[in-house]
Amino acid sequence: MTAQIDPFHAIAISRIAHRMGVEGHPVIHMEFGQPSTGAPRQAIERAHHVLDTDGMGYWESPLLKERIAAHYAERHGVAVDPEQVILTCGASPAFVLALTSAFAPGARVALARPGYVAYRNTLKALSMEPVEIPCGPAERFQISAAAIAALDPAPDGVIVASPANPTGTIIDAGELRAIAGVCAQRGIRILSDEIYHGLSYVEPARSLLEFAPDAFIINSFSKYFSMAAWRLGWLVVPPDTIAAARARMGNLFLTPPSLSQHAGLVAFDCRDELEGHVDTYRRNRALLLEALPALGLRRIAPPDGAFYIYADIGHLTDDSLAFCARLLRDTAVATAPGIDFDPVDGNRFIRFSFAVSTGRVEQALDRLRPWFAAAG
Repeated sequence: MTAQIDPFHAIAISRIAHRMGVEGHPVIHMEFGQPSTGAPRQAIERAHHVLDTDGMGYWESPLLKERIAAHYAERHGVAVDPEQVILTCGASPAFVLALTSAFAPGARVALARPGYVAYRNTLKALSMEPVEIPCGPAERFQISAAAIAALDPAPDGVIVASPANPTGTIIDAGELRAIAGVCAQRGIRILSDEIYHGLSYVEPARSLLEFAPDAFIINSFSKYFSMAAWRLGWLVVPPDTIAAARARMGNLFLTPPSLSQHAGLVAFDCRDELEGHVDTYRRNRALLLEALPALGLRRIAPPDGAFYIYADIGHLTDDSLAFCARLLRDTAVATAPGIDFDPVDGNRFIRFSFAVSTGRVEQALDRLRPWFAAAG
């Protein structure tokens, strides 16, 4: 029997939004966590040159692997052998590689609820058991060492995400160290999703490699590097799993796009342009944090990083999916229903992505103000 997994409801919302766009409605897309900006200019120039001069083929760039390894030394003070870096077709295949390299079918893997929808569904699809830990305002919507220590029996693995999706919350260095310590004591493998690194507004996000050298680290060019459509990511694997992870990458995915690897190498040195995007997100975050309470959305998860606002709409609905669909049809502002991220309490939450231009955020707020005033 095949595994039963839930749909990604934000995709259904996006389909409605795109159909409305074709019909001429000026839709503002705040349903997905993807930058509205393109790849860095110099990366695009490099891609044009490669298209003109290189037939390309299956390839794993040794220079890009070395650059990623150097990144961990520069930013986090940890040594990574380039052979530990596996280039992937985005973070989603990296997650599959990490899970199948670390665990067998039937493994129990703990994760925070709310959390990214594909964590739960990918675990189920791979015949693994998600062990969800409810994390609300008291826990800043984040997993903790105490919660992991309280699990009985101990899970085989745990997924950590900092900054997190859908909340944007960051786990501080002390708590990451405590999580690493509990997992080491209990023999729990750590998978750390770090795709929102670089997008922080209160403190820099720390890599779990600083505290757990045997952790699997997932990252991507889709968020900070503004290269979602290029489908390029990476997985840092512990030395004892290199062979297993490489075998799975070769058989399941071959290699990521060669063109994307050329562009990604250049993107690492486009920091001024990329930090400009972060400045835009910072302005957008400030606009939303100021405006949403006036709309009646006063209970908001702390958006320390990433580009999300996760807000409680329980005073307006107990059906976040229907709420988002109605909001979209009435205002042409697309948002994500909380039910994607939390199958228990997400019916009363909504997620806004502010990875759009500041002008689009301002337009969205102009549409939302009268709508929420009428709803309230």
